[in-house]
Amino acid sequence: MSASIPESTAPDGTGAVPLVRVVRNGLTECVHHGSMVITAPDGSVRTAVGDVTSPVFPRSSNKPFQAAASLACGSGLSGADLALSAASHSGEPEHVRRVLGILAGAGLTEDDLGCPPDLPLDDDARNAVIAAGGGPARRYMNCSGKHAGMLAACVASGWNTAGYLDVDHPLQQAVAARITDLAGEAPATVGVDGCGAPLFSLSLAGLARAFGRAAAAPAGSANRAVTDAMRAHPAMVAGTGRDDTLLMQAHPGLLVKGGAEGVHCAALADGTAIALKVSDGASRARMPLLTAALAHLGLASNALDELATSPVLGGGRPVGVTEVIPGVLPW
Repeated sequence: MSASIPESTAPDGTGAVPLVRVVRNGLTECVHHGSMVITAPDGSVRTAVGDVTSPVFPRSSNKPFQAAASLACGSGLSGADLALSAASHSGEPEHVRRVLGILAGAGLTEDDLGCPPDLPLDDDARNAVIAAGGGPARRYMNCSGKHAGMLAACVASGWNTAGYLDVDHPLQQAVAARITDLAGEAPATVGVDGCGAPLFSLSLAGLARAFGRAAAAPAGSANRAVTDAMRAHPAMVAGTGRDDTLLMQAHPGLLVKGGAEGVHCAALADGTAIALKVSDGASRARMPLLTAALAHLGLASNALDELATSPVLGGGRPVGVTEVIPGVLPW
């Protein structure tokens, strides 16, 4: 069930519609197409713009479900460590310390991580590593918390850790089953994420439904434990100054998790949820859309206002704005 779309947002041939524009000195310089859905607490589609039924790769927006599967399989994590297992962290010192602590608790080391080496996302952390003569390492990679949690679950369950990223591994089968249950649909495609883990595609409607169900899951369940940990420790989910962290700090009870290539998801405590995909993968188009949807759902904060638009610079000073196209959203 899709809301009617104004003529100015006619599909571009892929099912996406023009949603965000970049305006420089009064001239629209660029337009980003995409799709977005809001689902009700019961999982039904409340509002849809563009194509919300075709499969997309959620990328890191899958992490809460992966972390819940790892917890159910015995990772034993709680609190900030559990939040970190669902994170795209910035590689700040506390993130790295906790990743190594999770591994040590399972009798493992950084060498057991299957994610590729990388430098921290955080500027200060990256500069500190380089200044100290260091370089890319697996522990700094933004997905290392997820991988550490997966490895801890494998150790607890007595499963082979060397093949934990194989799609047929018992842990990855548990991830697929959990995603299917939460989304109410089976993944249409299985790929390989940037970190090397299996990546299960969903429709945007299914992805939003899964977020809502995880956010409002029964107390004591693995799904609820993960989403509660993320909401209680937003600095572990992303990091200093990052969008997800800022939004969850400003709105206790809000669950937010972004993914690569223009994907972003959020859920309110009652299970109302949002999932969006920017077709060209542009990260600058995500926050204007997500904040517009959150404001439509009744949220208000300085953080929401500040993330709703971003300045376009010319010569180091603002000369325009990146914003949702006026009148494009059906509310």
